[in-house]
Amino acid sequence: MYRATGRRKTAVAQVIMDIGDGKIVINEKPLNEYYQNTSFHRTIFEPLAVVDKLRSYDINVKVTGSGISSQAQAIRHGIARALVKVDGDLKPKLREHGLITRDDRKKERAKAGLRGARKDRQYRKR
Repeated sequence: MYRATGRRKTAVAQVIMDIGDGKIVINEKPLNEYYQNTSFHRTIFEPLAVVDKLRSYDINVKVTGSGISSQAQAIRHGIARALVKVDGDLKPKLREHGLITRDDRKKERAKAGLRGARKDRQYRKR
């Protein structure tokens, strides 16, 4: 059993990976029930596809925070980190595809006197 944590924006995914036949459970729901959109499936399976281990592990995930897209990316990050714990020789291949590095971009805070982080108020001469 291998444990790893993946993060993206404010989403945190706790991944538990064990040798099995490829079942993925997210927050006690099957993958197809939690994510009906298959584009999220591709995101989640990306680290497994890169190392050709699609049907080798059962994965149980507890994910919280942020939105569904960021959660899927946090799960992908957690799976990649768990794969490195399984076999350290996979790290260069996963790093080559950008799966090990945490994507630390977050929403910039709104500034006082502006309409957002950077957009200024409308200018009126009179």
